[in-house]
Amino acid sequence: MAGPRDTAERVGAVVVSAPGKVLLAGGYIVLDRKHSGLVFGLSARIHVLAQEIRTSEGVHLSEIVVQSPQFLNATWRYGYHLVANGGGIKVTQLQSGAPVDSNHFVETTLNYVLSYIVQVDKDRSAHGLKPASLLILADNDYYSKPKQEAERPSSSSSAGGEPPRPRFRHFGTTLRDAHKTGLGSSAALVTSLTAALLSHYLPPSLFDLTTQEGKRVLHNLAQVAHCSAQGKIGSGFDVASAVYGSCVYRRFSPSLLARLPGPGEAGFAAALAALVDDGGGLWDCEIRKELVGLPPGVAIRMCDVDCGTQTVSMVKKVHEWRDANPEAVAGAYQGLQARVDELARVLREQRTAEIGAVMRPFRDMMRKLGRDSGVPIEPDSQEAMLNALEKVEGVYGTVVPGAGGYDAAAVVMRDDAETEKRVREFLREWSRTNEIQVRLMKVKGETEGVRKEDVDEFKLWLH
Repeated sequence: MAGPRDTAERVGAVVVSAPGKVLLAGGYIVLDRKHSGLVFGLSARIHVLAQEIRTSEGVHLSEIVVQSPQFLNATWRYGYHLVANGGGIKVTQLQSGAPVDSNHFVETTLNYVLSYIVQVDKDRSAHGLKPASLLILADNDYYSKPKQEAERPSSSSSAGGEPPRPRFRHFGTTLRDAHKTGLGSSAALVTSLTAALLSHYLPPSLFDLTTQEGKRVLHNLAQVAHCSAQGKIGSGFDVASAVYGSCVYRRFSPSLLARLPGPGEAGFAAALAALVDDGGGLWDCEIRKELVGLPPGVAIRMCDVDCGTQTVSMVKKVHEWRDANPEAVAGAYQGLQARVDELARVLREQRTAEIGAVMRPFRDMMRKLGRDSGVPIEPDSQEAMLNALEKVEGVYGTVVPGAGGYDAAAVVMRDDAETEKRVREFLREWSRTNEIQVRLMKVKGETEGVRKEDVDEFKLWLH
């Protein structure tokens, strides 16, 4: 890789990062617009570095290259062209050499964001988009440790700590085979990729990430792209958190996206820009940052259970049960909403001693929801582990967040080295006796959303 150049020469390079999420309370009910969820941003971020591909004089490329260098065979090349009849920009994956798996989230995001860019920036529409290189770098906690590293005993001398590790570890596997830890990688990716493309291609007069208007445009566009890539089944809380950070979130009306043409269809670009820019006040989601707080000395930590869960299939099954049992669901959802509101209030008002008393009944209600719908929202193995973990000194409460299943568990605990050491020792022993790999991740809950990063901190990745 080429050596670093001075900042003055790196005109056009931009780095944007967006956080992961933990839906601490509100799983499933947040899909219903009558209800809301309590979501925290996480210190684990996905970064996207956008820079121009320089070509020799007289050489013209219509190509965007996306790389994820932490994985094997993770370079995607896309050709792009402007579609007639207002169809926007359509990208096509290019193959050179050995076949490369498609990346649905990246490809969908490119179709939506590039179409928006050429619609709102007439100069881009007239003269075309210059080729660009996009580099995706994920903080290590988004994926489980490579097996050989996970089995290696810790040599750190710090209390309860881990040995030093690269900032962006190579996971030694393809992206398809990597084990996600359930921190919301797809929403963080789509949000940071959208923000990087907008910042790279548009002048500040049309998009400025540091302003509230810029964040509003980013939120709307990332929601549309992510929802499309997900099959229009999500509530959007993860994208909202990726943009704005921790919040109490009420979803937008599902009908909002119903009439939008697909990429390449006639009128797509204009309809997309109208929806994103929202001149008619269509976006009716609520994002309430003022309702979220965390008492001093309290941390939200995540445990990687290294199993993984198919969230979409679980959500579909709960939806089927909901549609077949409307009265039972209404009562269950109202009870869960009361617990969501109470937990947000307890944390915001710094009533630390009451955290466990609110979180345990919420867990009980989610388990019942799982039994009634036939979905393993809190599987037996998770229940046993969390029950035991709650007895560790300094742990206030635990939950299997979001849609539940076998993904990461959330722990609300004292934010000190002694508690961390006790929790790590508990998980180490639990892993040994139960023959399952569970670890406390470095990631913590935080309040900040998307942000621009200092390009100089990523100079070794620039070409």
